[in-house]
Amino acid sequence: MTVTTAHLSEKFRHVRLELAREKGHPQGDRAYGYDLVVPLEDDGNLDAEECVKHQANCRVRRFRPGEEDLVGRLRRKPGGQWYLDYGEAEDDDELGFRFSDERFVTGEYVSILSDGVMHTYQVKLVEKL
Repeated sequence: MTVTTAHLSEKFRHVRLELAREKGHPQGDRAYGYDLVVPLEDDGNLDAEECVKHQANCRVRRFRPGEEDLVGRLRRKPGGQWYLDYGEAEDDDELGFRFSDERFVTGEYVSILSDGVMHTYQVKLVEKL
């Protein structure tokens, strides 16, 4: 996933999410996760206004062992729910659980609904672009 940063606001960050402990992965698993390029407020919350201004640059890459990476965009539905959009069809979308309330700060946890199953991820990295 390549993003040109010259025209992005200072709020954009690279955020790395890795699978937290769950059934089948008692220690979590760094091989399952997401790389996000998103604007964050000072407190680590998503900056919805900046996402609207720079919608094409709010990027996501999902990685899993044995699968090709999925690359798409972080988007927001009219009601405010955030989702990961990988293409024209809605059947590949993944929902960010309460992303509007979550803080993307190293050590925090966020949840994503994928293929009908909720998974929790730990924020492992937040770095300025």
